Amino acid sequence: MTDDDLLRGELIALIDGVDAHMTFGDAVAGFPIDAMNRRAPNVSYTPWHLLEHLRKTQADILDYIVNRSYIDLDWPEDYWPAEDATATPEQWTATIDGFLDDAAALRAIVSDPATDLTATIPGTPGHTILREIRVVGDHNAYHVGEFASLRQVMGTWPGDRTE
Repeated sequence: MTDDDLLRGELIALIDGVDAHMTFGDAVAGFPIDAMNRRAPNVSYTPWHLLEHLRKTQADILDYIVNRSYIDLDWPEDYWPAEDATATPEQWTATIDGFLDDAAALRAIVSDPATDLTATIPGTPGHTILREIRVVGDHNAYHVGEFASLRQVMGTWPGDRTE
């Protein structure tokens, strides 16, 4: 195995949220749909808000990597749903599917041996794909953990959960 293969494998593990983190799939598995718009005590967002923030942020980073006409989003309004926004079951599913689709696109970029992970992305202040994957992995790990804690506080984990 080459150093390049090793690096790509480690970045894919980061995208997938494995090793020291709970995966996105494990965090959302079995979530009760009737709780997607509920707020936990002292929390200003819902579970759907948090997942939609994850989706929007990851989609933005993917766009930053691949779109040479990329336009910066406004923080925080473009990265979070409106505070009073609620989701339908279809939107909940679309949020999860969109997150997973964009993670697959990032995985494909990293897996492609033609992708130079350390080359500067054109039009950026020296950012690389390696940096962007690290940022998305860190961001996702933080908020997936937050989502898991939110589930604990809200009592939305299945009763037979062993982890």
